[in-house]
Amino acid sequence: MSRAYKFHDPEGIYFITFATVGWIDVFIRKEYKDRVLESLQFCQEHKGLNLHAWCIMSSHVHMIASAKKGFDLTGIIRDLKKFTARQLLKAIKENNEESRKEWMLALFKRAGELNSNNKIFQFWRQDNKPIELYSNAVMDQKLNYLHNNPVEAGIVENAEDYLYSSAKDYAGMQGLLQLELLE
Repeated sequence: MSRAYKFHDPEGIYFITFATVGWIDVFIRKEYKDRVLESLQFCQEHKGLNLHAWCIMSSHVHMIASAKKGFDLTGIIRDLKKFTARQLLKAIKENNEESRKEWMLALFKRAGELNSNNKIFQFWRQDNKPIELYSNAVMDQKLNYLHNNPVEAGIVENAEDYLYSSAKDYAGMQGLLQLELLE
């Protein structure tokens, strides 16, 4: 892995993206997005996650995050991905309304078989592409990119209209998660 995509500064603020294997559009259903939200909230309350911005797209999650003093962002993200993978695979298996269940589970199983780090299924890609936000210009660019992702995808016309994002918070409205807003 390139040196550019690693968590180097334990006190740094990072733009992080993690995607489903094969960029499978899992997060088109509210219940799956809500599982990710619950896990982010748990990590905020119990694992030392400082969440500055976030956005859940159909196949991936963007966030700007840091770790509270005494916590490790690498470990937080690892645990978040591990837990959400188990929860989301279970939710897909148990969802009788999921028309794509067999197809998605077959793809996750195949990805797991190809990866010696997994036992059966692989839900998330292994890379996170962390980019340290070392300047206000980089911070602004990543924050704008993250919030405008649903606009660029044609989901909403205005970033703050997308429910599964922190754009509301940055527009002065109440969003779904507590944030440490960037200035």
